[in-house]
Amino acid sequence: MVSTAFKVLVNGKKEHEIVFETASSGTFNKTPFELDTILVKDGSFHILRNNRSYNIELVKTDPVAKTFVVSVNGNPYTLQVKDKYDLLLKSLGLDNLSSKKVNELKAPMPGLVLTIAVEEGAHVKKGEPLLVLEAMKMENILKSPEDVTIKKIAVKKGLAVEKNQVLIYFA
Repeated sequence: MVSTAFKVLVNGKKEHEIVFETASSGTFNKTPFELDTILVKDGSFHILRNNRSYNIELVKTDPVAKTFVVSVNGNPYTLQVKDKYDLLLKSLGLDNLSSKKVNELKAPMPGLVLTIAVEEGAHVKKGEPLLVLEAMKMENILKSPEDVTIKKIAVKKGLAVEKNQVLIYFA
Protein backbone atom coordinates (compact mmCIF):
# COMPACT_ATOMS: atom_id res chain seq x y z
CA MET A 1 0.00 0.00 0.00
CA VAL A 2 1.27 3.46 -0.89
CA SER A 3 1.11 5.88 2.03
CA THR A 4 -1.91 8.18 1.98
CA ALA A 5 -1.88 11.56 3.71
CA PHE A 6 -4.84 13.59 4.95
CA LYS A 7 -5.37 16.84 6.80
CA VAL A 8 -8.39 16.59 9.09
CA LEU A 9 -10.06 19.63 10.68
CA VAL A 10 -11.97 18.58 13.81
CA ASN A 11 -15.06 20.61 14.80
CA GLY A 12 -13.77 23.53 12.70
CA LYS A 13 -10.99 24.19 15.24
CA LYS A 14 -7.94 21.96 15.26
CA GLU A 15 -6.24 20.48 12.20
CA HIS A 16 -4.37 17.18 12.31
CA GLU A 17 -2.16 15.40 9.79
CA ILE A 18 -2.79 11.68 9.37
CA VAL A 19 -0.63 9.47 7.15
CA PHE A 20 -1.69 5.86 6.64
CA GLU A 21 1.18 3.51 5.77
CA THR A 22 -1.20 0.53 5.96
CA ALA A 23 -4.92 0.29 6.68
CA SER A 24 -4.18 0.11 10.42
CA SER A 25 -0.89 2.00 10.95
CA GLY A 26 0.82 5.27 10.14
CA THR A 27 1.43 8.61 11.83
CA PHE A 28 -0.86 11.06 13.58
CA ASN A 29 0.76 14.52 13.75
CA LYS A 30 4.11 12.76 13.05
CA THR A 31 3.61 10.32 15.97
CA PRO A 32 3.43 6.65 14.91
CA PHE A 33 0.22 4.72 15.61
CA GLU A 34 -1.17 1.23 15.21
CA LEU A 35 -4.83 0.32 15.45
CA ASP A 36 -6.70 -2.91 16.02
CA THR A 37 -10.04 -2.44 14.27
CA ILE A 38 -13.16 -4.61 14.34
CA LEU A 39 -16.15 -3.86 12.12
CA VAL A 40 -19.20 -4.19 14.37
CA LYS A 41 -21.71 -3.39 11.61
CA ASP A 42 -21.80 -1.06 8.60
CA GLY A 43 -20.57 2.34 9.80
CA SER A 44 -19.76 1.13 13.32
CA PHE A 45 -16.31 0.08 14.55
CA HIS A 46 -14.54 -0.96 17.70
CA ILE A 47 -10.92 0.26 17.81
CA LEU A 48 -8.10 -0.50 20.22
CA ARG A 49 -5.22 1.99 20.34
CA ASN A 50 -2.55 2.12 23.07
CA ASN A 51 -4.61 -0.28 25.21
CA ARG A 52 -7.64 2.04 25.05
CA SER A 53 -11.00 1.05 23.62
CA TYR A 54 -13.06 3.30 21.31
CA ASN A 55 -16.54 2.75 19.89
CA ILE A 56 -16.79 4.74 16.67
CA GLU A 57 -19.93 5.23 14.63
CA LEU A 58 -20.18 7.04 11.30
CA VAL A 59 -23.23 9.27 11.79
CA LYS A 60 -23.32 11.37 8.62
CA THR A 61 -21.26 11.66 5.44
CA ASP A 62 -21.04 14.23 2.67
CA PRO A 63 -18.51 12.80 0.21
CA VAL A 64 -18.71 15.81 -2.12
CA ALA A 65 -17.82 18.29 0.64
CA LYS A 66 -15.61 15.65 2.30
CA THR A 67 -17.24 16.19 5.68
CA PHE A 68 -18.13 13.49 8.16
CA VAL A 69 -19.82 13.37 11.53
CA VAL A 70 -18.55 10.57 13.76
CA SER A 71 -19.46 9.57 17.27
CA VAL A 72 -16.51 8.45 19.42
CA ASN A 73 -17.67 6.81 22.65
CA GLY A 74 -20.90 8.81 22.35
CA ASN A 75 -19.24 12.20 21.66
CA PRO A 76 -19.96 13.73 18.23
CA TYR A 77 -17.15 15.18 16.09
CA THR A 78 -17.40 16.93 12.72
CA LEU A 79 -14.47 16.15 10.44
CA GLN A 80 -13.47 18.10 7.32
CA VAL A 81 -11.01 15.97 5.35
CA LYS A 82 -8.50 17.19 2.76
CA ASP A 83 -6.59 14.69 0.63
CA LYS A 84 -3.51 15.23 -1.55
CA TYR A 85 -5.63 16.68 -4.37
CA ASP A 86 -7.25 19.28 -2.09
CA LEU A 87 -3.81 20.22 -0.76
CA LEU A 88 -2.47 20.56 -4.33
CA LEU A 89 -5.38 22.83 -5.30
CA LYS A 90 -4.72 24.94 -2.21
CA SER A 91 -1.02 25.26 -3.08
CA LEU A 92 -2.04 26.45 -6.57
CA GLY A 93 -4.53 28.95 -5.13
CA LEU A 94 -7.49 27.10 -6.63
CA ASP A 95 -8.97 25.68 -3.45
CA ASN A 96 -11.86 28.11 -2.95
CA LEU A 97 -13.09 28.80 -6.47
CA SER A 98 -16.49 27.28 -5.76
CA SER A 99 -16.97 29.05 -2.42
CA LYS A 100 -16.80 32.62 -3.69
CA LYS A 101 -18.55 34.43 -6.49
CA VAL A 102 -16.45 34.60 -9.61
CA ASN A 103 -16.35 38.08 -11.15
CA GLU A 104 -13.93 37.49 -13.99
CA LEU A 105 -12.24 34.89 -16.13
CA LYS A 106 -8.45 35.17 -16.26
CA ALA A 107 -6.05 33.50 -18.67
CA PRO A 108 -4.60 30.40 -16.96
CA MET A 109 -1.52 30.67 -19.21
CA PRO A 110 -0.13 32.92 -21.92
CA GLY A 111 -1.68 32.26 -25.31
CA LEU A 112 -3.63 33.44 -28.33
CA VAL A 113 -7.41 33.98 -28.32
CA LEU A 114 -8.70 31.79 -31.18
CA THR A 115 -12.45 32.16 -30.74
CA ILE A 116 -14.91 33.85 -28.42
CA ALA A 117 -18.08 31.79 -27.97
CA VAL A 118 -20.19 34.35 -26.05
CA GLU A 119 -21.42 37.92 -26.38
CA GLU A 120 -21.81 40.65 -23.78
CA GLY A 121 -25.13 40.36 -21.94
CA ALA A 122 -25.40 36.61 -22.58
CA HIS A 123 -26.48 34.29 -19.78
CA VAL A 124 -24.15 31.28 -19.60
CA LYS A 125 -24.56 28.06 -17.63
CA LYS A 126 -21.75 26.47 -15.63
CA GLY A 127 -19.48 24.41 -17.89
CA GLU A 128 -20.46 26.10 -21.17
CA PRO A 129 -17.54 27.23 -23.37
CA LEU A 130 -16.59 30.91 -23.19
CA LEU A 131 -13.55 31.08 -25.44
CA VAL A 132 -10.73 29.05 -26.95
CA LEU A 133 -7.16 29.92 -25.99
CA GLU A 134 -4.25 28.46 -27.96
CA ALA A 135 -1.18 27.78 -25.84
CA MET A 136 1.84 25.68 -26.77
CA LYS A 137 0.09 24.58 -30.01
CA MET A 138 -2.88 23.20 -28.05
CA GLU A 139 -6.42 24.56 -28.09
CA ASN A 140 -7.79 25.04 -24.58
CA ILE A 141 -11.53 25.57 -24.17
CA LEU A 142 -12.13 27.86 -21.20
CA LYS A 143 -15.53 27.13 -19.68
CA SER A 144 -17.81 29.07 -17.38
CA PRO A 145 -16.97 28.36 -13.70
CA GLU A 146 -20.62 28.91 -12.68
CA ASP A 147 -23.91 30.27 -14.03
CA VAL A 148 -23.03 33.85 -15.05
CA THR A 149 -24.01 36.82 -17.17
CA ILE A 150 -21.31 38.21 -19.44
CA LYS A 151 -20.70 41.83 -18.43
CA LYS A 152 -17.74 42.71 -20.66
CA ILE A 153 -15.41 40.86 -23.01
CA ALA A 154 -11.95 42.36 -22.49
CA VAL A 155 -10.18 40.63 -25.41
CA LYS A 156 -10.64 40.17 -29.13
CA LYS A 157 -10.12 37.21 -31.46
CA GLY A 158 -6.46 36.97 -32.49
CA LEU A 159 -5.15 38.83 -29.42
CA ALA A 160 -2.14 37.45 -27.54
CA VAL A 161 -2.74 37.39 -23.77
CA GLU A 162 -0.53 36.95 -20.72
CA LYS A 163 -1.09 34.62 -17.77
CA ASN A 164 -3.67 36.08 -15.31
CA GLN A 165 -4.85 38.70 -17.82
CA VAL A 166 -8.59 39.30 -17.46
CA LEU A 167 -10.43 37.92 -20.47
CA ILE A 168 -14.09 38.28 -19.50
CA TYR A 169 -15.91 40.15 -16.71
CA PHE A 170 -19.07 38.66 -15.22
CA ALA A 171 -22.05 40.55 -13.84
